[in-house]
Amino acid sequence: MNVLELLEQLVRIDSVNPGLDPSGAGETEIARFVADWGRAEGLSTEIVESTPGRPSVVLRGGRDTGGRRLLLCGHLDTVGLAGALAPRVEGDRLYARGAYDMKAGLAAALIACRDASRSGIDGEVVVAAVADEEVASLGIQDVLAHLDPAGIDAAVVTEPTERQVGTAHRGFVWTEVTVTGVAAHGSRPHLGADAILAAGHHLVAFDELDRHLRDRPHPFLGPGNLHASLISGGTEESTIPDRCVFTVERRTLPGETLDRLEADVADLLERCRPADPRLEVTARTVLHRNAMQTPHSEPIVRMLLDAAGSGTTAAPMSYWADSAFLSDAGIPTVLYGPEGEGAHADVEWVSLSGTSTAATVLTGLARRFCSSARSESERAI
Repeated sequence: MNVLELLEQLVRIDSVNPGLDPSGAGETEIARFVADWGRAEGLSTEIVESTPGRPSVVLRGGRDTGGRRLLLCGHLDTVGLAGALAPRVEGDRLYARGAYDMKAGLAAALIACRDASRSGIDGEVVVAAVADEEVASLGIQDVLAHLDPAGIDAAVVTEPTERQVGTAHRGFVWTEVTVTGVAAHGSRPHLGADAILAAGHHLVAFDELDRHLRDRPHPFLGPGNLHASLISGGTEESTIPDRCVFTVERRTLPGETLDRLEADVADLLERCRPADPRLEVTARTVLHRNAMQTPHSEPIVRMLLDAAGSGTTAAPMSYWADSAFLSDAGIPTVLYGPEGEGAHADVEWVSLSGTSTAATVLTGLARRFCSSARSESERAI
């Protein structure tokens, strides 16, 4: 089976994340398929299901006789369906939900593990096919608890990168702000305290913070940014609202700690404290994920650039990925996957030739990286 045949089988399996759609099939069927495929191809395979009903798969290939160990990571889940599961091919494009994000990258990782193993590498290629990347990243956290990160020399997350080598991406923090006021009839405003109007002042302040962030660019990633993503409040037209809740997402840069991010919010709330003592404003962090940056001097960066060949550069990625968890665990991590369009969109496609090339590049990388033990000079980097 080649990478395109494997890709076609993967996209035919419904693996919509149930955290996004309660009717979503989840990862059980696709995890079983990947595990069965791995066993049939001679790979050591196990299902990791520390979170019940959310299985991930760990596959291993290679002799593991002292060579380096390379982790290839891709996620099993997709966002909600936007049409039929059956793939459609037009020219070099394969259209299907999950083709680009990221079953093509997962297929390339699986083929690279199989083919590098068959070549007799002294080291080991490990594929982590993980659950739940699209919501809370339960799968990568379960796998990292199952593996020993100290035994992994480097990792490649095979998210779509247009076949560039991703060495950095922003993190994010979701902050929920709640404004509590006093309800009253719209004809008697003196009896109420309008939570929505008070929220408006805070939203203006967050907009000013966004402009301030854009004036402080990171030398490789560019600036951080902020946007208001959700808002709710009020009960009906003639009632002064006693509650407004909105959520702000801030995209963060390497080195920005959660303590610093929460302090920025606390300072903003203090500056915008309502004059009316009946209004109360509170904030809480809903979710936080770190940014990631891997030095270009790392062997995995140099070797992947060499394997990918002319026209490939180290590049920042616009999105967050499970790579941050791997990097936080002390594993030098990069991203590399095929080109396409339509992640989370109604129309999604991936390049067939790009998928084939990605599998070839990852196989070549695995053969070279895992061919011998880490040198003393590499240990010093």
